[in-house]
Amino acid sequence: MKSPAREGDSEVGAAATRTASASAAPGTAPELVVMHETLRPAADSTRIPSTPSPLALHDRSTTPRPGATTTPPDTPDSTPPAPSPGGPPERRTVVADTDETGERRGRRSGPGGGILMGRPFGVPVYVSPSWFLVAALITWVFGDQLDRILPDLGPVRYLVSLFFAIAFYASVLVHELAHTVAALCFKLPVRRIQLQFFGGVSEIEKESETPGREFVLAFVGPLLSLVLAGVFYLGMKAVDPASVPGVLLAGLMISNLLVAAFNLLPGLPLDGGRMLRAVIWGITGKPMAGTVAAAWIGRGLAVAVLLGLPLLTQTGVVGNRPESIGGMDTVMDALLAAILAAIIWTGAGNSLRLARLREHLPALRARTLTRRAIPVENATPLSEALRRANEAGARALVVVDGHGDPLAIVRESAIASVPEHRRPWIAVSTLAQDLTDGMKVSADLTGEELLEHLRATPASEYLVLEPGGEIYGVLSTLDVEKAFVKAMARPQS
Repeated sequence: MKSPAREGDSEVGAAATRTASASAAPGTAPELVVMHETLRPAADSTRIPSTPSPLALHDRSTTPRPGATTTPPDTPDSTPPAPSPGGPPERRTVVADTDETGERRGRRSGPGGGILMGRPFGVPVYVSPSWFLVAALITWVFGDQLDRILPDLGPVRYLVSLFFAIAFYASVLVHELAHTVAALCFKLPVRRIQLQFFGGVSEIEKESETPGREFVLAFVGPLLSLVLAGVFYLGMKAVDPASVPGVLLAGLMISNLLVAAFNLLPGLPLDGGRMLRAVIWGITGKPMAGTVAAAWIGRGLAVAVLLGLPLLTQTGVVGNRPESIGGMDTVMDALLAAILAAIIWTGAGNSLRLARLREHLPALRARTLTRRAIPVENATPLSEALRRANEAGARALVVVDGHGDPLAIVRESAIASVPEHRRPWIAVSTLAQDLTDGMKVSADLTGEELLEHLRATPASEYLVLEPGGEIYGVLSTLDVEKAFVKAMARPQS
């Protein structure tokens, strides 16, 4: 893709436009990021895996107590020893197949999806391996342009081009940091920033509470890109335009202008789409209405980019004159148009799915998903505890002390690992997981608050308490996951 330069303009515009196009999809919308990878949306650029399962969590609450013996619950042939005659049974913790962090072996995710470059404002910044591909592409394209503008540079032009690629992505990082700082000012947690193939991603883990904040959060990114373009323009005035600094400043100015203009297009997942969503949300009072409108406009933009961008460049409306366009230019323009269109179309669809998710989140209520539990003391045999639970119609066991205060939860997977003929000889305390503060959930939690609590402290079961501290029951993450999938399967209202 060429630059918007008219006849007589510097040829550096063509290179700047090509490189900006390859990175002009930064700053897409910070949507709601809830559970696991499934609900971690397009925070400034939303990421939504296709599987709607919010609770495929690693259980970090299963680290055994010092000195405790462990028996994996997933091995039914492992028979826990009987209690010692004449004395209380040994207290043991049954844990899953976990490592020292409590995560299941072989399932731990990577370190943020790239190379950690730093933590500005406490937010980790990663560079994806795909960035190096774009850096090489920018170096090649911009280097060819420099050969026409400054032929005396020779091979050094590629070193200058590499510097341009790094400086341009530094500008993209500033764009994303603008979103990040605004989010932190609004008390919205930011998981990370990632520089990747087509720009930057700011993963903001919560949705803005008001349309005004949503608008500001979206607008600050393009605004900073425009400010940078102005700074580079002023720098051009102080140097010779035919020098290396002059060419670099011109390229960075044009690139940042294109990044700002592209992100201001009024369709999701671009910043302009988020701004449009905020305006419609503010007028109608319905965030879903704004999302639907901005997402469909985003899909229209995707089609327009796919069909219109190659046409504009081939006719010379954008970029160099038609007679100077070669076959490789045509292929690159078509490829860039297809990739940009795919990113916009996919992001718009993800935004619609996230809006539907948020619409159904209120259906998740801790009170209605909680299993009834009965209190049992440490030394109670497992068979007796299960008999009491069956009589009471309960599906969970909570270990309590002599005063009735909860100490631990008997995990369902641990119970399943004990053969039936051994249950009269096994005390419930040997199968219990000690309670931590994070494993205690208020019965009044619903929707996003409930999912955020479970995501912050992953476990297989949680103790649900009334506001006054009384035991209400036990919440299983499996039950929450099933309820989430069921809610998402309902027809959209």
